[in-house]
Amino acid sequence: MKIVFKNGLVWTGDGLNASSFVVEDGRFAYVGNDVISGADESVDLQGAFVCPGFNDSHMHLLGYGRVLSQADLREHSGSLEEMLAYLKTRPTVRGQWLIGRGFNQDNFKDGARLPSRSDLDDVSRDVPVVLTRVCGHMCVANSKALEVAGIEGHEDGRFYDNDMRLIFDRIPQPSRSELKKMIILACEKLNRRGITSIQTDDYCVFRNVPPSQINDIYLELEREGALTVRIREQCNFTTLEELKSFVDSGETKKASDLFRIGPVKLLGDGSLGSRTAHLTKPYKGSSEYGFSLFSPECLQEMISYAHKKGLQVIVHAIGDACLDEVLEAFEKSLEELPRPDHRHGIVHCQVTREDQLDRIAKLGLHVYAQSVFLDYDNNIVEKLLDPELLKTSYSWKTLVGKGVSVSNGSDCPVEEPDCLKGIQLAVTRTSLDGTGPYLPSEAFTVAEALDSFTFRGAEASFEEKIKGRIKVGQLADFVVLDADPFATAPDAISKIKVLAAYLSGTRVY
Repeated sequence: MKIVFKNGLVWTGDGLNASSFVVEDGRFAYVGNDVISGADESVDLQGAFVCPGFNDSHMHLLGYGRVLSQADLREHSGSLEEMLAYLKTRPTVRGQWLIGRGFNQDNFKDGARLPSRSDLDDVSRDVPVVLTRVCGHMCVANSKALEVAGIEGHEDGRFYDNDMRLIFDRIPQPSRSELKKMIILACEKLNRRGITSIQTDDYCVFRNVPPSQINDIYLELEREGALTVRIREQCNFTTLEELKSFVDSGETKKASDLFRIGPVKLLGDGSLGSRTAHLTKPYKGSSEYGFSLFSPECLQEMISYAHKKGLQVIVHAIGDACLDEVLEAFEKSLEELPRPDHRHGIVHCQVTREDQLDRIAKLGLHVYAQSVFLDYDNNIVEKLLDPELLKTSYSWKTLVGKGVSVSNGSDCPVEEPDCLKGIQLAVTRTSLDGTGPYLPSEAFTVAEALDSFTFRGAEASFEEKIKGRIKVGQLADFVVLDADPFATAPDAISKIKVLAAYLSGTRVY
């Protein structure tokens, strides 16, 4: 079927502006300004702005679906009192768990402290209650949850990073049908945001659900016609044994039109908001440095193994001390076995030093940034970071200038998967409440910001030849907006609305 889209303001992503394009067999067959005849169908864009479909290069789709299916705390966390009151309105059933995610204690108007076991006991002493901080690196449980999990000695009920498994492994796992519903619900939300491709870390959400089952569910949804986003799985593992078992099982070869196995994903450290990102200088007003989640030896083993197997490897690194360990491991792996165009990468890459920026470029790493993090982090970086680290952190523009490919994402459900908000933050470096700008010299142009959510995301997954541009031969994934970001005031880009999203030329929103 041949469909012509006309009368649009088309940003192709490669310097060509067009007014019309033709989609045939799911790909762009023509892009330009001519009047096209002989089409089976014609769509009048009525002057709307069109760009390649958005690509969120790091998020947690299954985790987002889980949040959408449970108590979403983001809109009910103006204060601890408000959050607890909201939880008391949630229906509870004896024997079932009350699970929530999305609170941020820094936003509590009644005191910026983490909730505790006793706070959650006020919600219920009969039903297990577990709440996860918005960053996903800390959770808190009530007494009933600790009792059911058989955990003693946690007086405050708080768990951080790896220790969170002590409680999460005891939460009843969802059924296959429930997992499918979570994915479908999340995909619908993504399409509404103009997102047609994502790179997602799902294996960490339900550790007792085998990766093979998650992969098979995606493939099953695609066969059923229910998958409306292109999925590249970022395969999260915590031990070398798990990784080896995965590789030996042949799971890395699973692939279809919409679902493919992507890089091995390792979690290097925590987050700034939970004060668990690993820094070389202590957090301001503290003797704490945060911590890494792997020993340097274990990190080296896992990266070297994956690299020798020809796999791409990406590592979450927010603190500069963690980044030192990651860069050292990549460097040694590449010295042992040089490999051109490996596209290993750093996820987040927030707290950095100038020497590290140079090493990232020299090693040819890809960076998975989250400009949307600045909306919150602008309010905490000066309170938490040493002044010297402040001068060179969140320096993604500098990396681009050094020739590094920098894609963009949301880390959803840490943040909403709102690419237009991410584009605004990348351009303004200023929070929506006006805080900032933080290092305005690191601001992207509108074109660079759009590029980071389209073409650069395709580069991250070795797919720049098939998507990320409105270009003849590429997949017809595109989004229609109600305003031109180039002609919109920078601080109003996030208010632009998504009118439609297309996957292979088929409208999914």
